Amino acid sequence: MEGKITGIAGPTVTLAMPGLKMYDRVLVGAARLFGEVIRLGPEGAVAQVYESTRGLGVGEPAISLGKPLTARLGPGLLGAIYDGLQRPLPEVAAATGPFVLPGSQWPALDAERAWTFVPLKQPGDKVAVDEVYGSIEEDGIRHLLFADQAGVIATMARGPITLAQPVAALTGGATLVAAQDWPIRTPRPWRRKFSPTTPLVTGQRVIDFLFPLARGGTAILPGGFGTGKTVLEQAIAKFAEVDVVVYVGCGERGNEMAEMLEEFATLTDPWTGRTLRRRTVMVANTSNMPVAAREASIYTAVTMAEYYRDQGYHVLLLADSISRWAEALREISAALEEMPGEEGYPTYLASRLASFFARAGVVETLGGKIGSLSMILSVSPPGGDLTEPTTQACLRAAGAFLMLDTALAHRRHFPAINWFQSYSLYDQAMAGYFGKEIDPAWAALKRQAQTLLQREEKLREVAEIVGAEGLQDLDHLVMHTAARLRQEFLCQNSFAAEAFSTPALTLKKAAMLLTQHTVAEERLSRGEFLTDLLREMV
Repeated sequence: MEGKITGIAGPTVTLAMPGLKMYDRVLVGAARLFGEVIRLGPEGAVAQVYESTRGLGVGEPAISLGKPLTARLGPGLLGAIYDGLQRPLPEVAAATGPFVLPGSQWPALDAERAWTFVPLKQPGDKVAVDEVYGSIEEDGIRHLLFADQAGVIATMARGPITLAQPVAALTGGATLVAAQDWPIRTPRPWRRKFSPTTPLVTGQRVIDFLFPLARGGTAILPGGFGTGKTVLEQAIAKFAEVDVVVYVGCGERGNEMAEMLEEFATLTDPWTGRTLRRRTVMVANTSNMPVAAREASIYTAVTMAEYYRDQGYHVLLLADSISRWAEALREISAALEEMPGEEGYPTYLASRLASFFARAGVVETLGGKIGSLSMILSVSPPGGDLTEPTTQACLRAAGAFLMLDTALAHRRHFPAINWFQSYSLYDQAMAGYFGKEIDPAWAALKRQAQTLLQREEKLREVAEIVGAEGLQDLDHLVMHTAARLRQEFLCQNSFAAEAFSTPALTLKKAAMLLTQHTVAEERLSRGEFLTDLLREMV
């Protein structure tokens, strides 16, 4: 279908084009800019354009592609770097320079790259929709191929294949290919969803010990400027115990993404020994890219994450930051002249975020495999105000709240996770797992550490009133041990050898500090001098 532009307002354009449907993809203007229909009405359709509308004029042509925005799924995603529309940025840079030209169309996957195909079906076998019929080795990952239609296999390819050629032919003439397209706003289907029961080990002691996350769970990292959200997310991306990481830089600074890309190309995955880049898919939609593409970027990322989850892998999606996505949603809503909600955000902000969080979980796939998709999203509340709408909407949907404290960051305490304000709804289930798999003393040591930190806070308030001299020896011992917990255990340098800590090492370090405190407390009760005990504990 063809039509023309009748109005332009920021990233949105009004089209005179009959027969359009919601979320149909369109090409607008002489430059054939990407767009997506987001409103239908008697005065025409409104589309959000995923590229800059500068220079676009009323009366220019528009074309409907008759399908929604989709992600290309198949071998070759691992190690790739995309923008929010899944255009491969290294290939774009090699061809046209560091900026994506308006109207650029690039295939997301290399159709000519040869892959070693291993058939799991033979000619004459029946195949159902979403049934596995073959596999491809992709950077240490066994990449499963799903049938997108049912039938009886007539012929099956052998040896090396490319994405451009059919992998199998069905009786009747239909073919199966190694890649498929999926609409990014539609969650991929599953058979059953389970409650999370196993931990998502991040390698960060403060998280794994005090506020454990779960595979298939969700968490948010809210914090003001300078609290270390990006560094913490990147550290989790490096060391999390998962098979695949999908990292989306949503409206973040380009230099931070560039540093991360350079680092991931050289660092080694501590779980597999392979380069981190080989298990990671990057979506870089930085702050200098069009705002509408930022709104689509998290859906592109979660669709690719769901694709690997459907193959039975444990996948982690990291977004930095969801606040920039919400700001893009607000800008588009304002251009549509919708009734604003709190602080100008659209009234459907909370429901959009809740539906996005719902795409995480542990599922039994249609093929009978068990896979998980976990989410950790950073939130950048303006001025560090955690009562603002985006943080509150995330808070209602997330399973863990890891508050990054500006005061801790100013004291150079990183990760700056406030151990009084943060919480995890997975705490009880994960404590049982760690107690069974690591050490039965896990939960008891955790409670002891939390108690000491709480007692220190109360004693600090008392000391401010009566002075440190007014505290008893036992109080001084508590404050000394709590200070060691903060400085030696909860603090963790993301750029040193201690950046990664397994649960066993985490427990060992906590047990050492807490056992020393217990022994010193007993000796103090027998009349030994505090100064001697503190000297031995250093």
